[in-house]
Amino acid sequence: MSDSALRVARPGAGPLSFDAALARARAAAEAELRRALSGEPGPVAAAMLYACEGGKGLRGFLVMEGARLHGLTDAQAAPAAAAIEALHAYSLIHDDLPCMDDDDLRRGRPTVHRAWDEATAVLAGDALQSLAFELVCGAGCPPEARLALALTLARAAGVAGMVGGQALDIAAETAAAPLGLTDITALQARKTGALISWSAAAGPRMAGADASALLAYGDALGLAFQIADDILDVEGSAEEVGKAIGKDAGRGKATFVSLLGLDGAKDRARSLVEEACAALDPYGEAAAPLREAARFVTTRRK
Repeated sequence: MSDSALRVARPGAGPLSFDAALARARAAAEAELRRALSGEPGPVAAAMLYACEGGKGLRGFLVMEGARLHGLTDAQAAPAAAAIEALHAYSLIHDDLPCMDDDDLRRGRPTVHRAWDEATAVLAGDALQSLAFELVCGAGCPPEARLALALTLARAAGVAGMVGGQALDIAAETAAAPLGLTDITALQARKTGALISWSAAAGPRMAGADASALLAYGDALGLAFQIADDILDVEGSAEEVGKAIGKDAGRGKATFVSLLGLDGAKDRARSLVEEACAALDPYGEAAAPLREAARFVTTRRK
């Protein structure tokens, strides 16, 4: 997507449909990532781009839509959207490694350590994490807002957020007793939810506005997203989902489905979607794409 296309002002022009806004945000983030890695030779840069391809781009979409709601243009928000997609891709590369979940398939393609090798996968993940902070520092907002973005991203990604949640998830596999519902909810709020909540709140943070409504939206959305993942692990197919399924049950891990039952998990996901949509009330109809995103999370097949 060209810079001129990104500069087309959307604030005040009414929201796009969810599908159109998602595609636009994905294209903007991918363009930023390609620009950042252009001219970088060697397998690590190639693996970085490979890992960023083929995803839904939901986190970048949340950044772009939150920014739009606060009067920012796509060009201002695109670097932050690319940053969260880079950081998410890093987490997937490392999550797929033999020392972690040991997966061969991601987004319908061989995982990075299978397409290249384990050393390249580790380095590509490391470099994507670094790139995320480089990109977020290029967001089109005042320096104090960029600092807030970087600080909150570090917290969401680190031991207090995603990495800490992943560590709890690994520990749960060998725990003497399965986790309960409160435990699994807290774990997933960190492992999956922290980056989704950061994405939802990035727009108001860039604008120096109150982020509480979009944080509440992101918290509910992140938990609904994980419950939907647990449901897909039971009901989906590898062809649809683009990765191996049924692994949680095979390992005896506690999930929302194992704790609530399939119907109970679906009911909880629907309730969370309603919570997420209610949090958007201050934005009125301008937040229609974000409401559609919440409903999409529980109906997706991958």
